[in-house]
Amino acid sequence: MANAPAPRYELYKDKKGEWRWTYIARNGLKIAMSSEGYKAKADCIHSIDLLKSSKDVPVHEADA
Repeated sequence: MANAPAPRYELYKDKKGEWRWTYIARNGLKIAMSSEGYKAKADCIHSIDLLKSSKDVPVHEADA
């Protein structure tokens, strides 16, 4: 995808045939990816939708 827009989510199938996503930042770097594979493409898209809708999630600084 040489001319794909950024930022974006990219959907793909892994070696096990499960759906995963990767978030590509405006600068073209991969900055986030799904931590699990999904059997159904719709479930993978749903996980992206959950992330998009969670704008009020607080930021927490972990103890060192």
